[in-house]
This record gives sequence, C-alpha cells and structure tokens, in this order.
Amino acid sequence: MSKVFVLPIAVCLLCLFTFFGTSFVAILLGHVSNTTSTTSALYISDGATFSPESCVFGQFVNMGAVLLGIVIYIRYRQIEELMYDYTNLIKSMTNMNKTAMWFGYLTCLGLSMVANFQITNVPIIHYLGALSCFGSGCVYIWIQGHITYHARAYTASTQMAYLRFGLAALCTYFFFVAILTNCETLRVLFDEQPPKDCKYHQVSVSSEWLVASILCFYVLSFTGEFRQITLNHPKIILVKSENSSITESSQATESVSFSIDIASSFSTNLNGCSYIETHVQLNNASSNQKDSNI
Repeated sequence: MSKVFVLPIAVCLLCLFTFFGTSFVAILLGHVSNTTSTTSALYISDGATFSPESCVFGQFVNMGAVLLGIVIYIRYRQIEELMYDYTNLIKSMTNMNKTAMWFGYLTCLGLSMVANFQITNVPIIHYLGALSCFGSGCVYIWIQGHITYHARAYTASTQMAYLRFGLAALCTYFFFVAILTNCETLRVLFDEQPPKDCKYHQVSVSSEWLVASILCFYVLSFTGEFRQITLNHPKIILVKSENSSITESSQATESVSFSIDIASSFSTNLNGCSYIETHVQLNNASSNQKDSNI
C-alpha cells in the first residue's frame, strides 16, 4: 500500500463532515429545541441526539475512530523505523513514542463513546467519553510535537514542529475553556437547570468546536510525512495441529526414504589387465525394491 497519506485526509474530512452535517440536519428537522436553551449555538453532540441524524453520527464517528486508530499506529511504527535507522533517536524518543500511542488510543476510545452514548440517554458516559477524547487528544498532540522536534532532521521540518506546538497550545487552551464554561455539564453533575441565557454558553460551544477542529487539522498535518511510508501486506503463517504435522511428516518420510549400498572389488582378467568393479544398490523403503548397476 503506497497511498498511506490518504488516511489522515480521510479522518479529517470524515469527522468534520459528520460534525457539521449532523448539526445542520438537526437544525433543519427541528430536533435541537429540546437539547439546548439557545438555538444560536449548538454543541457537537446536540446534532446527534435524535434519529436519523444520531444514527448517521454514530456510524460515521465510529468509522472515524477506527481510521484514527490506524493513523496512530502507523505514526508509531514510523517513529519506530526511524529509531532503527538512526540509533541516536532511541534515547530521547522511545518512551515518548509509546506514551503517545496509548494516549492516541484513549482518544479513539473516547470518540467512540461520544458516538454511542447520546447525551440525553447516558450523559455521564457521554461526558467521560468527551473528556477522554479531548483530554487525551491534547496530551497526544503535545507529545507528537516533541517527537516532531526531535526528529526534525529526518522527517518533517522545524517549521512543522513549531506549527504543531502552536496547535497543541491552542487546543489545550480551548479545552480548558470549554470545560469551565460548559453549563450543560454543570446541570448534569449537580442536577440543577442553569439559566436559559447562560452567558458562558456561547463561549463553551465555540471552544468545543475549535478543539474538535484543531484535532482534525492536526491529524491532517501527518499527510506530508505519510507520503514517505509504504505498507506491505501482513505475513500469514499457518499453524497446523500436532496430529496433522505428524501424519504429513511420516508420509513425507515414507515417500523419500531410501538407502544406497555401494560395494567395490578389484579384479584381474586373463590378459593381465586390472580393473575395479563397483556395485550400486538402491533400496526404497516404501516399495522394498532393489536395483543393481555394474
């Protein structure tokens, strides 16, 4: 597989299309009046509360989570290969690379939880998924920024490292802003209805959309580095049972088992000439046949 760079593009476009598309459909169908106190700004999950948009949201976001997991693994393997080729990177990047991979997988898990547990059905699990997705995502992109900086001489560039540091800083800032200003979260946690005109609502919604968009564009930034990668098909090794191995082994032994007997003798004819007479006997164990050649 040579077009690995398509995967980051697919993750970015799929997630953004799903987030904006389902929200737009929810507004058109009038399904957001019961999920938010103001219709001017919607959380991402507000567009995925009622069917059919909730079904589309869950399906496509789950697909995006799987593709994101593949991207995270490929990025991990890419850095591993760099460390094999340039051993001076092993000391500074081994732990960071493994840590980044696990935080990336937590991001995928949180994204799947957001898709499968609607805010109106299981709010606590939904918010835990959002916290895992955005929180782990922030940690992941910070670590990837450090990895990019340490490997700038071999892949990407110094400018790309600084760009990723900047995106990580913005994402972290808006993540904490979204947490502190999320009135809906406070309502769920404390079982109190916030004022209808919550002054922090617009800020919270905008911050959530910015965090999601930044994470998508950060994944998109892997496109250039993934152009340098080629994937091979996985090697399949068949493991046979013990009985079948013994049977096949005995059959192979029977088919090729044979022995060669060689005997030589020194003789002299009547004219006084000496010669060596050699007898070759081939014994086939399977057929018990004997052949003699002189």
